[in-house]
Amino acid sequence: MTAATTLHYIYDPLCGWCYGAKPLIDAAREIVPVVAHSGGMMTGSHRRPVSAQLRDYVMPHDKRIAEYTGQAFGDAYFEGLLRDTRAVFDSAPPTTAMLAAEQLAGRGLELLGRLQTAHYVEGRRIADEDVLMAVAAEMGLEVNAFLTAYEACNGDVPHAHFMASRRLLADVGGQGFPTLVLERAGQYHVVDVSPWLGKPQAFAHWLRQQDATGAKDPSNPAPACGLNGCAEP
Repeated sequence: MTAATTLHYIYDPLCGWCYGAKPLIDAAREIVPVVAHSGGMMTGSHRRPVSAQLRDYVMPHDKRIAEYTGQAFGDAYFEGLLRDTRAVFDSAPPTTAMLAAEQLAGRGLELLGRLQTAHYVEGRRIADEDVLMAVAAEMGLEVNAFLTAYEACNGDVPHAHFMASRRLLADVGGQGFPTLVLERAGQYHVVDVSPWLGKPQAFAHWLRQQDATGAKDPSNPAPACGLNGCAEP
């Protein structure tokens, strides 16, 4: 695939289908540049404290994602985090951490993947700053430098990032998170990920072979989280 091809990944760190697509992103990174765009699904008024209602809301979707993609969801998530009423689901802090890791060391996508595992497998509170610092340290990032980058990326920076991501999503006709878009020579083609979920090697083969002409059919959308939650189509 030519160097002019870029894969845009429109995601949210708390989107279960994005976690389901994680192996595809890992495979794609070996083939083309991948640029991540966080959509801010659970920010502002859409932040949610963990409650019995939230647990009942997300568990059926997460179990479907696990069955559909083969991605593991840990007991520490189902029986720990989803019962921890002190926890809050907020997309802004993990997005800020991802932006900081990218700015500091070009490792934003690596941190995102690690945070997805921390959330869905290990049941950790990825909206808590101390957890974000710990995960960054586990990756080998220098904690003081990361904290400085994180603080510099806070405030208006993630908000502007969310707005830009949503504009891109609207411009390409995406329906939710995750949306994958191939860019070549200024042309954008939405990728239907549904045939590839759970099949990263097949996706990698397709990505090497295809010529960026296959846009997603919006009448047959891939599984995705909506702009404000994973129960939306």
